[in-house]
Amino acid sequence: MSAVFTAELLGANSPAAMVQTDVLIIGAGLAGLSTALALPKSLNITVLSKASLEVCSSHYAQGGIAASLDKEDSVADHIADTLIAGAGLCEADNTSSILSAGQQAVQWLCEQGVPFTQIPQADNAKPVTELQTELQTADLHLTKEGGHGCRRVAHADDATGRHIMEALTIKVKAASNINVLPFHEALSLLTNSANPNKQCQGALVFDHTHQRQLTFHSRAVVLASGGLGQLFKRASAPNVCVGDGVMMAWQAGCRLANLEFIQFHPTGLALDDSSFLISEALRGEGGRLTCPQTGKRFMLEIDERAELAPRDIVARAIAEQISNNGLGYVHLDVSHLPEQFLREHFPQIYQTLLELGIDITKQPIPVAPTAHYSCGGVITCANGLTDVIGLYAAGEVAYTGLHGANRLASNSLLECVVVGRNIAADLPHYLKALENLDTVAIYDHSNLSGTTIWTPPTLKDAQAVILPLSNLPASPSYGSKANDNVNDNVNDNDNVNVNGNGNANIEADISEITAQLKILMTNNMGITRRAGQLEQALIQIESWQHQLRYLKSHSTNLSSESKSDTPTLANLRYFQLARQLQLATLVIQSAYQRYESRGGHYRQDYPHLASTPRTSVIAPLSKLIDDDKAGDKEGGIGWLVQPIIDDTEVGSAHTVANV
Repeated sequence: MSAVFTAELLGANSPAAMVQTDVLIIGAGLAGLSTALALPKSLNITVLSKASLEVCSSHYAQGGIAASLDKEDSVADHIADTLIAGAGLCEADNTSSILSAGQQAVQWLCEQGVPFTQIPQADNAKPVTELQTELQTADLHLTKEGGHGCRRVAHADDATGRHIMEALTIKVKAASNINVLPFHEALSLLTNSANPNKQCQGALVFDHTHQRQLTFHSRAVVLASGGLGQLFKRASAPNVCVGDGVMMAWQAGCRLANLEFIQFHPTGLALDDSSFLISEALRGEGGRLTCPQTGKRFMLEIDERAELAPRDIVARAIAEQISNNGLGYVHLDVSHLPEQFLREHFPQIYQTLLELGIDITKQPIPVAPTAHYSCGGVITCANGLTDVIGLYAAGEVAYTGLHGANRLASNSLLECVVVGRNIAADLPHYLKALENLDTVAIYDHSNLSGTTIWTPPTLKDAQAVILPLSNLPASPSYGSKANDNVNDNVNDNDNVNVNGNGNANIEADISEITAQLKILMTNNMGITRRAGQLEQALIQIESWQHQLRYLKSHSTNLSSESKSDTPTLANLRYFQLARQLQLATLVIQSAYQRYESRGGHYRQDYPHLASTPRTSVIAPLSKLIDDDKAGDKEGGIGWLVQPIIDDTEVGSAHTVANV
């Protein structure tokens, strides 16, 4: 067994506490908790949360959960709206499977005690939000959001995520078979290196509370770690969402898809450095986007759906307005709506903004797009199976193909519940198959056959992203000496802060690079992109990677030869930043090689839509390295000489060497 992308710098050679569990779930958001609660109670389940339980994107979700619940609605219509928003890149079978389970998923949440807002009674217009345990989907008040052809979004006031997570957390804490561990950060996945098919059997974990490293062995792993929004300066996601789950899966042997499709929520609060979202439901109930200088609605001239066009269209329109007005925001105005309605249906938004000096019943709200959701991720099927045996994935970390090139509003919470419950239904069969293989220790199945107990996900119309060798680790073990020698012609005059004793001021340098990376991604990988920006970003990231290697080689605090058995925070932050830089490279390379504009990916230099929609795929790291050694550049590591979308109308691809 080996720790893939192992944190050698964190003291992997030191004795680490060993923990054994049946199922390890990495992430305590909606996908993770839905899976945990739906699994058989006979299984011992461990759920890891990188921070406290409320620090997850699910908790901050405002709008609601989309499902075909109204008698005038249909699953077919929901699917059609999703496919339109996805701009040709939705996986049709997975989309149909997930959305068809929408009503059952919402009903399951009702049974968990989620206090959804109910249909107002004739004699009482105030929605009911007290805790209800016997709600039926027919009782629920539905709102409308962008891209939906009808009212389809069940909600709990304007704080749906918080209400859902509070209800599920109560259930999880009451379950005797579920152990939730806050402040436990997964670093890498454990795989059986002796098995050619690989098998995920746990994870290497850092316990922040006790400042120690733990090794969790499990019979199966569920990756539910969230997205990568914190690569950007303005993001709705909490600070734990840095894409580490995507990287762990890639290093363990999973393919990644469509990383270039980052959805920007059109209406983040544009006030200082706020990450507060202004729910799309405000526009669903009649909110208007206006120019701050003229008061004129601008969406009427852009799309016939006006403010309720899909998010990519609205976000680009707002970005263009901001570029023209120089103010950094536009206005979202709901002051024409009844005051009582606003206070009752949007209590969280009303009160939050009132405390900031904005009365939404009388004043417009300053808004601007903010990084919000990753439409791509670890490739899975609708049941959450990945390319690695024993590793499931659900939620924002996963790519089922439901969201395509642009997520339809409020489909994400639905996906978390549906796929989480699908995993819970599939996982016991996988464990049973393991037991039937042989009677030896469950952690050493060298005769595993991927064709008999595990069916990896498949993709249609996929095309590989070609990656240059210089941006990749030389081996699956991050921090190895071999990796340090790759293109390590670092100039000793690089901008690093080294003290007189030869030790770098690690905290200052790592914090500075982390902050600058967010700015770089926001400026060069934002709502609109072009080749020159992406090339500059790749060059800058490689420079930072050199700088990090220089820090490691000139600082005893980061030396892998340290005699200390205790992992240090300096080592951990180095490890985290190195992984973020690698992920940023993968995201930018995916955007660089998609020579078209589709959904959330808009290229100013290639504004047309390619005739054939293709899913961009990054092969697992081990395959890329093996292909490169064998001289096979197709899907491997090489120069950037071809775009992902290669229509005859597209010109020759740009080439970026050594980045």
